[in-house]
Amino acid sequence: MNEVANGFFDPLTGNPLRPGAALGILPLGTGGDFRRSLGIDLRNSIDVLAGGTARHIDAGLARYKGYDNVMHSRYFVNVVSFGMGGDVAARSHNFLSPASGKAAFLLATLETFLRYGGKRVRLTMDGNIGSHSFPVTNVAVGNGRYHGGGMHVCPKAKIDDGALDVTVIEYLRMHELAANLPTLYSDNLYRHRKTHHFRGRRVSAESDETVLIEIDGEPLGMLPLEITVLPGAIPVLYP
Repeated sequence: MNEVANGFFDPLTGNPLRPGAALGILPLGTGGDFRRSLGIDLRNSIDVLAGGTARHIDAGLARYKGYDNVMHSRYFVNVVSFGMGGDVAARSHNFLSPASGKAAFLLATLETFLRYGGKRVRLTMDGNIGSHSFPVTNVAVGNGRYHGGGMHVCPKAKIDDGALDVTVIEYLRMHELAANLPTLYSDNLYRHRKTHHFRGRRVSAESDETVLIEIDGEPLGMLPLEITVLPGAIPVLYP
């Protein structure tokens, strides 16, 4: 999904390569998170591809440090996360993947948590407005609402409002994560005292520790990271 979305843009100029093209989705991937925000499933996907309506949605541009210690740029349409999210993405293609993407992500989450310690991250929204520092389990920057195989990580996000939603989950110990998984996977996660919700058009993050990132489910690098929203950048076929 992320590779196809990146194919819509000229890598040098950022301009659309074919302005008349629209993104269509056949939801056979591991997580199936982006299609949830669009209201697409296997039952209606063929009809959407054949006769759906093209509607412009936002995209994001992420600039981050790759595993080669060089800064890279990548477009995304759904969610960028860092902290446990980067580790989980690397573990999500496991023996459960063919049967259930949600189960595969849940197993990857539990495996990661056994090895994960909270890492302090500094966040800045829209320049110098709204700077924060947290010891985190995970931070998600969402254009879409879901990641991790159905986790409502950014339940208030809208894919065409020209803004990004930021969800911070502060560091949770093993017993806290186990006790709160149902809440953290629900659209009520902000009721938890260790979650925070922000919004912005530009989000940057840095840390003195190694903090892995994932972009639309792809484990691609680490902090530092800067994300900018691109309003109405991609036409997508809707039901």
